[in-house]
Amino acid sequence: MTLSISQRTLTLALRDPFVIARGSHGTGQASTTVIVELRSDRHPDLVGIGEGYPDRFYGETPETMAAVLPLLAESLGEIDQDLQTLEGARVAIDHACAEADLAIRNNGAAKCALSIALYDLAGKACGASARELTDVSGESPPTDFTLGIDEPAVVAERARRASRFPALKVKVGGPSDMATLEAVREVYQGPIRVDANTGWTRDGALALLPDLEELGVELIEQPFPARSLADLRWLQERSSLPIVADESAVFIEDLDALEGVVAGVNVKLAKCGGIHAARDMLTAARERGFRTFLGCMEETSVGIAGSAIVAPLADWVDLDGCLLLADDPYEGLVLGDDCRWKLPQGPGLGLRARAS
Repeated sequence: MTLSISQRTLTLALRDPFVIARGSHGTGQASTTVIVELRSDRHPDLVGIGEGYPDRFYGETPETMAAVLPLLAESLGEIDQDLQTLEGARVAIDHACAEADLAIRNNGAAKCALSIALYDLAGKACGASARELTDVSGESPPTDFTLGIDEPAVVAERARRASRFPALKVKVGGPSDMATLEAVREVYQGPIRVDANTGWTRDGALALLPDLEELGVELIEQPFPARSLADLRWLQERSSLPIVADESAVFIEDLDALEGVVAGVNVKLAKCGGIHAARDMLTAARERGFRTFLGCMEETSVGIAGSAIVAPLADWVDLDGCLLLADDPYEGLVLGDDCRWKLPQGPGLGLRARAS
């Protein structure tokens, strides 16, 4: 085997407490994510950096990733012998991602970490940017900014601080939902995206619909549990607002069951398996008539840069994970004045670790 992979688990403080309806990730005070480094015997001076966010909701932890990642790397074989040219690297990555899917099912975060690292390594080896390797072009939509569940006045103050963003995503799913949204609307006039993270009931959602429409809410994300597709269809039939599936839309195969059920799907690299998988899922979703939302976890710039590569394929973008951190350990990715991510120039991801 000419490829080797190593991982580091990072626990990073959050700028503000971050709680969602199905529970905080950890304590709500910190984010736990996994950084991997991919090395090749044929390119000993190059290191590919990747990231995967292990979410227990999807059955992943740093420990499961540690068990799976070496097996995934082994499944790639001697892919690194084909990374000398742009076209060779594209073909090799396509083959590698297919082999990884055949080797191990699911494990989206582990595959995501390997995928981003592979694109970074391949880009460095052939002198191309990671986006060039995906053949994705076009302008990315601006990112929104996410506000976790808290007291309405606290959430409103965070909304005021985030007023530069062209849209806010507000986590809901508790008894103070309307009070929170009304408090946010008092200080912020742009689009509000509501994310219940499976926390609503049919009766509760139906009762809220008129008020959400009056407040100018743009969309409703995952109001019901992941497998409650009948409930999602029921609400979409009664809602003028698009219902977007998140926990119900993990892999590309989930699109079949969601057709005619919801208006949109939220694709995340850490769910579906990385850059390659997200590109294919976003493309397939658009072809089927879904509105596309590109989301993230509480990740560093490594994970957000990987997502930004495929952002032109999304109608809505929620790539604020590294902005939720008190300190991002990587640099190079820049948020423009228009809140669009600007990918670094240079081969691969173009990121570097911050000096400690």
